[in-house]
Amino acid sequence: MTEYRERGYRHHIHHEHLVAFEVVVKETDLFILADSDFTALAEDAIYKIRGPLEGYIDQHPQFLHAMKPLPDDRLAPPIVREMISAAQNCGTGPMAAVAGAIAERVGLALLTESSEVVVENGGDCFIKVDRPMQIGIFAGQSDLSERLALRIHPVNTPLGVCTSSGTVGHSISFGRADAVTVIASSTALADAAATMTCNQVQSKSDIHRALSFAQGIEGVRGVVVVVEDQVGAWGDVELVPLF
Repeated sequence: MTEYRERGYRHHIHHEHLVAFEVVVKETDLFILADSDFTALAEDAIYKIRGPLEGYIDQHPQFLHAMKPLPDDRLAPPIVREMISAAQNCGTGPMAAVAGAIAERVGLALLTESSEVVVENGGDCFIKVDRPMQIGIFAGQSDLSERLALRIHPVNTPLGVCTSSGTVGHSISFGRADAVTVIASSTALADAAATMTCNQVQSKSDIHRALSFAQGIEGVRGVVVVVEDQVGAWGDVELVPLF
């Protein structure tokens, strides 16, 4: 993932009183909202996060390509163990949690200087806000794409809101959902859960099965599944029209 891709959905992530900026370090391409432009702090955090992760992958190449859960490694860096744990809970390989894990760790670093932070990493968001906000759901060619949004309440943050699609983007997916959005306290878990829930969907008839699958993952607080012209939701989810 080295080439630049236009991320038009980012204009549906906004909070009027926060400053928006983007930070790119190697494959990590973040859109951030914070009290001020903390580009330097975010870049420093990304390097500190990626360093141990890249070093571990160099020594354990199977970590990069595994499609199934790997056993815990007590000697691994904290981000690696977090990804392994999230993947174990969802039944997938640990790299399914990488975007969410990085987003949350950058967000926590920024919270040392900013009272509110939103970090979006390829459709996966870490959110800590003091006022309500909306996150639009981008679902490719679906009739519902960019017409629905999740309303996020401050009392429920920090949290992770992560989206996986079988019809949009570069990520590996075995499903055909236009969008699966998962809410969880852990952004890494939300990321892995969105991936595996999306994998349950081949057609509109699979929406209920996908919702049931996500409901069975410990730590998942809510899920939205969009397939063509239909949407299903479960859990702590407030859907509102996106204007």
